[in-house]
Amino acid sequence: MTRTKGTEEDKSKTKFVAVSTLEDTQAVRAVAFHPSGAFYAVGSNSKTLRVCAYPDTLDTSGASKPPVVRFKRNKHHKGSIYCVAWSPCGQLLATGSNDKYVKVLPFNTESCNATGPDLEFSMHDGTIRDLAFMEGPESGGSILISAGAGDCNIYTTDCQRGQGLHALSGHTGHILSLYTWGGWMIASGSQDKTVRFWDLRVPSCVRVVGTAFHGSGSPVASVAVDPSGRLLATGQEDSACMLYDIRGGRMVQTYRPHLSDVRSVRFSPGAHYLLTGSYDTKVITTDLQGDLTKQLPLTTVGQHSDKVIQCRWHPQHLSFLSSSADRTVTLWTHNT
Repeated sequence: MTRTKGTEEDKSKTKFVAVSTLEDTQAVRAVAFHPSGAFYAVGSNSKTLRVCAYPDTLDTSGASKPPVVRFKRNKHHKGSIYCVAWSPCGQLLATGSNDKYVKVLPFNTESCNATGPDLEFSMHDGTIRDLAFMEGPESGGSILISAGAGDCNIYTTDCQRGQGLHALSGHTGHILSLYTWGGWMIASGSQDKTVRFWDLRVPSCVRVVGTAFHGSGSPVASVAVDPSGRLLATGQEDSACMLYDIRGGRMVQTYRPHLSDVRSVRFSPGAHYLLTGSYDTKVITTDLQGDLTKQLPLTTVGQHSDKVIQCRWHPQHLSFLSSSADRTVTLWTHNT
């Protein structure tokens, strides 16, 4: 599987610099950019939910400054906030916690405020480890998927109507990561060492991919699918990443960019880079612009003083967020 160079310039050799850093009192688990790119949400172990402004101008010359916090809610959950997600239209902000609740906050970006009471969903019987909204007009833009510990089910919820739709069962270990694409498709990564693909048109599992290609396999801590829907990437607890050709139904390669658990994987908007964050405290990009079966060029683009928990690309720019157990979220951008 070979990729050709496209419009996203080759910036893998350029340095990424920290533009802003938000400090919290506890580990920061969850970050998510608003679809417009103008804001980002941050969820912390301190139970605090914040929405920060993406800076109008990115100053790459000086020290990292605190971001402008436009919305803040203390004790948004009764427990730590493990995951955050915006709806495709940007008017709903969902959070999941170890208090076993999913909350969905109607949000107005003009006033930067909540516009109504939270929707609360209590179908989970364990920590919610990840959630995501289905994309595309097919699903109406308000269908939320959520999963985690407990019964190992994936739940789909219509937030417009405030009602549950499906419970998807099949995983035998806690679900650590979810990703949606193509309007109906879901990928889920689990402690049971598999990735499962689901199609909501036939609410069932359509494929199981194991990680046991080299040895006993490993729990899958993070999953992502590139914008074309062709390539799956996984981040695993054995420090490996797997690239899997979805259409061809085959593994392309497994490689080890990190020295510890890979907790976050995300393709850049043009899919030329894979961004990975690890418990080894590093954030790395893998260049995907050549032959994906060969050795892939790696660049360290960010560093924390403790475990990296989540990384997310800006929807339009070559900037990204990384959250860490060092109690910070940092916004990085390439230094042109």
